[in-house]
Amino acid sequence: MGIQDLLSEKLIKDDLKSEDKYRVIEELLDLLVVEKKVTDREACLKDLIEREQFLSTGLENGAAVPHAKTAAVTELMVSFGVSRQGLDFTCVDGKPAHFIFLVVSPLNTAGPHIQMLAQISRNFRNEEVGQRIMAAENSHEILQIINDFS
Repeated sequence: MGIQDLLSEKLIKDDLKSEDKYRVIEELLDLLVVEKKVTDREACLKDLIEREQFLSTGLENGAAVPHAKTAAVTELMVSFGVSRQGLDFTCVDGKPAHFIFLVVSPLNTAGPHIQMLAQISRNFRNEEVGQRIMAAENSHEILQIINDFS
């Protein structure tokens, strides 16, 4: 199962408003909540924040992947947002994060969760992905770009 199997236009925010990584996590979580993909928003948020405080999830080339295992979902879920101004996610390369994937999965799964994190990391090693997403005008275009590289 890849990103293209889980992500839809409704789960993409093409212009994140928050300037703080924890608020961005909430924005992306709320996309899943609205689509009824999360059974307990507060429990899921708590798990995501605890994971982020343990070790930042900033990667490189502008990508960050806040993620957690939680009892608040029954299957792997993904949402995505673009921060045009960039956020401090303590990325490996020291640059701001612009492309934020939120990944949550049930407590009793390991393989799919790790595979999703690896796929996202692999895709964003290619700087062209980020460049094309920054040039995209809406969620539909962003989804097309992500699917092209998945």
